[in-house]
Amino acid sequence: MLLGFTAIVLVGAVVPLTLSTIKQDKSSFIQDTQAMANVDASVAQPRVTSAARLGPKINRKLAVALPVDYTLLYVYKQVEQAGDGLVIYLNNGFVLDAKGQVPAGQWRQLAAQVAETGRAITRTTGSRSIVAVPVFNAGRLAGPVLGTVILFRSTAPLDREIVALWVLFGTICLAAMIAAAVLAFGLARWVNRPLKGLDSAARRLADGDLAIRAKVDSGPPELRRLGTTFNTMAGRLEALVHGNRAVIADVSHQLRTPLAALRLRLDLLAADTDPETGHELAGALDELARLSRLVDGLLTVARAENAVPVPMAVNVAEVARERVVAWHPVADDRSIVLVSSPAKPVLAWIGEGHLDQILDNLIANALDALSPGHVVRLTTTATATGARITVSDNGPGMSAEDRERAFLRFTTSSPNGTGLGLAIVHRLAISNGGTARLDETPGGGLTVTLDFPGVPVPNSSAAASSAPANSAAVRQDVVSL
Repeated sequence: MLLGFTAIVLVGAVVPLTLSTIKQDKSSFIQDTQAMANVDASVAQPRVTSAARLGPKINRKLAVALPVDYTLLYVYKQVEQAGDGLVIYLNNGFVLDAKGQVPAGQWRQLAAQVAETGRAITRTTGSRSIVAVPVFNAGRLAGPVLGTVILFRSTAPLDREIVALWVLFGTICLAAMIAAAVLAFGLARWVNRPLKGLDSAARRLADGDLAIRAKVDSGPPELRRLGTTFNTMAGRLEALVHGNRAVIADVSHQLRTPLAALRLRLDLLAADTDPETGHELAGALDELARLSRLVDGLLTVARAENAVPVPMAVNVAEVARERVVAWHPVADDRSIVLVSSPAKPVLAWIGEGHLDQILDNLIANALDALSPGHVVRLTTTATATGARITVSDNGPGMSAEDRERAFLRFTTSSPNGTGLGLAIVHRLAISNGGTARLDETPGGGLTVTLDFPGVPVPNSSAAASSAPANSAAVRQDVVSL
């Protein structure tokens, strides 16, 4: 913008100034030529008068014999040295003198026109400026014209002056543009360098490097304040994530150990009691198992919410096939058909292990909700923005109201469910930049549609081409979740 503004100012100011200066120089050159022609006519006046007295008898021999003033000889010499031309015509058309470089042309007609009007005529043809001046009787400024003095002056000095003027103003413009370029690039670098650093830090923070901080020691004050705010946000986010992870670890340790001890004690009591009491203890063990599943589900949801995935290229078709193979024994035991539609490799940008966990939850929920003879089908397709995975069944399905609330915690229609499976699916999907949607299967049943972003092109995503410095540690954290 600065270079463009400078260029507009220079063109708008320098070009009109140059053209105006050239116009003035041309006008001054013509005026000087006219003045020189008038002087030449005054110097040649005595010789023209002497030749006019001879009348029609004038010839070349008599013209040579006429006296020549030394001043006129000096004029002739100056004309020849300057590369100009000078012609003196008598009013009868006789060429009294012709000195210097006289271009070809019908100059007698110009002389006749001057003799007729008694006024000087100025013309510019090609590389010559031509001035024709009448010569009157001595001491007179009007009356019969005795002859005409025509001065042919070369415009080469004027042309050189015009070229020099363009070079001068062009050099000024070039110097101004260079100075503007240096200033513009200096300002752009001053602003762009901290901005690039802040952008790089933001990308690395998004990739999971919670310890990254932006440099705030250079750049405009606004960018430095923005960098300071970013560092404050990153610090608070790091403290929050690490604090949540610590709470999760503490809760896991504090809850699982008492639950395991309590289950062991109930098992021991159930082994040494009467049938009626054993029946009650069996119910308590079932509730304890449900409580254990609920704790595990809550921990899984919390970990999914705190997950900072390190994305990688994942073949979703291959992962879907592997999960179908892993769950086949359970499906066969329940007489449920579990299939995956054959598909070409489809790549998505997902954190390592997240798709496996998502599909495990969806398949487990479907198998728990279906009856023998029902079908669960996994389909993978490529989309314009990435990859799509659908898990559909022909079971009882859900009502529209239940589908709207299905991704919320503790929302379930199963008496033995925890209502956390779909919540985990939803959290993991959105943490990877994807979406999860529930629809009714045509003909009855439930269809879960997952969309994930595709693998970014290397030259369009700096985040994909540069892993964070502590990516190994971050990846380990994500896998552990």
